[in-house]
Amino acid sequence: MEQEFGLIALACGLIIGLGAVGACIGIALMGGKYLESSARQPELMNALQVKMFLLAGLIDAAFIIGTGIALWFATSTFLK
Repeated sequence: MEQEFGLIALACGLIIGLGAVGACIGIALMGGKYLESSARQPELMNALQVKMFLLAGLIDAAFIIGTGIALWFATSTFLK
């Protein structure tokens, strides 16, 4: 039974950790591309900024959903 708790804790850590790494890499790549495109065409900066923040929210939403699922796994073991 205790080994089961350890594996669940490991799974929760992997879900949250890999989700955070993926979100950070995604936002970093998107921010870099935004800076490149706004430097090339400064007149489109406002339109690109709106789209960048929308995509940043979607990327963060995927990480937050993963964190919620991991917390659900962590608390479901106490209901047995």
